[in-house]
Amino acid sequence: MTSFEITPGEQAELHKALHDALTPLASAVRSRTSGLPGDRVWEADPVEVTLSVLAAWKVVDTEVKRLTEIAAGTAGAYGASYEQLGAVWGITRQGARKKWPGAVSRPTDAAARTSGALGLCGGTAELVREAPSGGWRWTGEGADGTRGASGAGVRYATKEEAAAHAGAFLREHALDRP
Repeated sequence: MTSFEITPGEQAELHKALHDALTPLASAVRSRTSGLPGDRVWEADPVEVTLSVLAAWKVVDTEVKRLTEIAAGTAGAYGASYEQLGAVWGITRQGARKKWPGAVSRPTDAAARTSGALGLCGGTAELVREAPSGGWRWTGEGADGTRGASGAGVRYATKEEAAAHAGAFLREHALDRP
């Protein structure tokens, strides 16, 4: 099995990147909760200051969980099994099924070759293989209610290529776009 451990150098880079991302968020949380101007938010009781940092980490934790769920669903949409998801996360197949219950769906073999569903960013898309050309197309609805489809006459060579284009559409029409 492949190891997903990171090197000490990568760990240090990750620590710095997370700290750099957290600092402005913690400052904003601290400013809102304390009512102090931005240049004075850290001039307070150390308990209050550290609780603001903890609150910012909670926001980051919630976002990481949301993005993790999207990644598991995407992997499942591309054909990953619960066993594979569990192996990457360091849990059992059953643990992965419990953690991401809708991430993996197993259509019949014939249906898997001719269609597929994709759920990303709160929207859904249907991937369909057209006979006789064998090309793939997609139709979808973003979380914001916008409907879209592959362009007129556009067919993709693979299901994965159609899914990538559908996924880009769904991300563009997510409710919580950055």
